[in-house]
Amino acid sequence: MPDFLPYLLIAMAFLGLLAVVLEEVIHVNKAQVVLFLGALSWVLLFAFSSDSHTHALVQEGLQENIGEIASLWLFLLAAMTFVAYLNKKGLIESLIYRFLPKQVSERKLLIMAGLFSFVFSSLADNITATLISVALILSLNLSAAKTLRFATVVVFAVNSGGVAMITGDVTTLMIFLAGKVSITNLLLLSLPALTAVLLLATMLSWSLRDTAVIQHKENDLANVDLAIAGIFILTILATIAGNVMFDIPPVLSFLTGLSVMFLVARAYGEDTENHPILNYIRQIEFDTLLFFLGILLIVGSLKEIHALDSFVALYQHMPAWAANYLMGLLSAVIDNVPLTAALLKADVTMSLQEWMALTYAVGVGGSLLIIGSAAGIVAMSKIDELTFGSYLKFFVALIIAYSVGYGSVLLLGHYLL
Repeated sequence: MPDFLPYLLIAMAFLGLLAVVLEEVIHVNKAQVVLFLGALSWVLLFAFSSDSHTHALVQEGLQENIGEIASLWLFLLAAMTFVAYLNKKGLIESLIYRFLPKQVSERKLLIMAGLFSFVFSSLADNITATLISVALILSLNLSAAKTLRFATVVVFAVNSGGVAMITGDVTTLMIFLAGKVSITNLLLLSLPALTAVLLLATMLSWSLRDTAVIQHKENDLANVDLAIAGIFILTILATIAGNVMFDIPPVLSFLTGLSVMFLVARAYGEDTENHPILNYIRQIEFDTLLFFLGILLIVGSLKEIHALDSFVALYQHMPAWAANYLMGLLSAVIDNVPLTAALLKADVTMSLQEWMALTYAVGVGGSLLIIGSAAGIVAMSKIDELTFGSYLKFFVALIIAYSVGYGSVLLLGHYLL
């Protein structure tokens, strides 16, 4: 392998990172850039394999990388297809309005919005959870100042809700698939994460005094829609039970659930020639999946040249709890997917408590800046008043909530693990 290749691959990785950070400036989809750079990185590794031994190592590394990506991709594809169907049918929106009263104080409504976003994001991907939550906020016709408070709580709650469930956040799923935490360990994270959300909602609700009037929307739900919603819930429960009792990989449980969804739709007559049930797969966020593919290819290539050793060095120079907290802060600037992938590929040695703390940190830390998470970017694109500067006004409240949640994870791990 020539001496210049490691430097070239590192430069390409930084270029990909810049494309992610500056996506709104350069107006080029980050998925397109990182996919190109990720694939090219491995092409160069193969092209400059100087001997058969090096070539074999690169081949082995690629097979491992592709296997990890396939498991993540297929799981997300199944979960996102379920959500795409239920969202298209209006079932999610219908459930929201069924639980909301016609009149409620804005203070109470802010806390309820945070709770809904928290719960829903643990079942669905962050983008879908944010879109539904933002639609609810906009339907309230609040003033710009109040809308900002609601949006801030929603972004933080969406990111917090995902950390305790493998269905809710990609970084949580990645850490789980790497064997660092179990599903039952992750479920314990819901308590400190919820504490942080309630703290933020309480802090931001102090100035709210008015009453909100909610316009209820009624959707006619067919039996097949309710049946598929039930299948989705059962799939999640079966995934947890199957993994705990029989160590069944979650991707198998979700693919089984997805196939049952297709068969049930066919039995109810929902799968027709004009409206095939498989069309819902085309409605998921494929640019998000391609982004994960590109990022994981880039990080995998960096592992081959041992460029991730610096992450291990960081954990050697400071306590793991401090380094994890710092990683959470970094995830507000650096996308948490490549950050988490790099840490996992670097094979940092930590205790279960410390891996749980990292899971919380990289999952929630992106909430500190509006550009730090997919939830923030989506909310900013839908709410005109929400900008980098307007969101930054709540930074003190956000970092207090993040720090309290992180500290709660450490205490939880100390007493329960």
